[in-house]
Amino acid sequence: MNKPLILIVEDDTAVKNLISTTLEMQNYKFHTAETGQQAVMAAASQNPDVMLLDLGLPDMDGVEIIKKVRSWSNMPIIVISARSEDRDKIDALDAGADDYLTKPFSVEELLARLRVTLRRLSYMQSSKAADEVVFVNGDLRIDYSAGCAYMEEKELHLTPIEYKLLCLLAKNVGKVLTHTYITREVWGSAWENDVASLRVFMATLRKKIETDPAQPKYIQTHVGVGYRMLRIE
Repeated sequence: MNKPLILIVEDDTAVKNLISTTLEMQNYKFHTAETGQQAVMAAASQNPDVMLLDLGLPDMDGVEIIKKVRSWSNMPIIVISARSEDRDKIDALDAGADDYLTKPFSVEELLARLRVTLRRLSYMQSSKAADEVVFVNGDLRIDYSAGCAYMEEKELHLTPIEYKLLCLLAKNVGKVLTHTYITREVWGSAWENDVASLRVFMATLRKKIETDPAQPKYIQTHVGVGYRMLRIE
């Protein structure tokens, strides 16, 4: 993909300048907005590749901005906010955010999160991962047409629920999925708050795909929030 355009939505001048300078030093193109209204207009008119979004804007809550943008765009949205409670993270991610970075943050972490998001965006654009027949990530391979998964070319013996979990994470590789989203997609709305069952199945799935389930390489836990499949280089 061409050099991406980043939309910075931040009303704090010091933070906005820090992010802008960081992106400029990395030769990223960027556009800035200081209000929710400006953010929505810029998202529609500038066609940015990624949005960096502060939740505490003067005219509109950031979660509302996410919902508005999601009504027409799948552009990756990374929230950068001083709100650190799990509920705030869950609300933003459930609304459609792709990642959540808590203030204060290091510029190194911001750039790392941005690189992960851009890799996922590039991968989705180039291979149409949601519709591909075979998914490959490190030693993991999923053959969607055959309904089989392999680790180091050895077939994994997965239960139907484990396979659905693995496919859901794979089709959203690099993105944090909340407990509610996962349980709703796998079991249906009647079970969307059954986090205990999700943890049990996630533990059994990890035992089958991770070399060391205590230090997982493929499936990352976001405590109190959900799970993310990491892209293996």
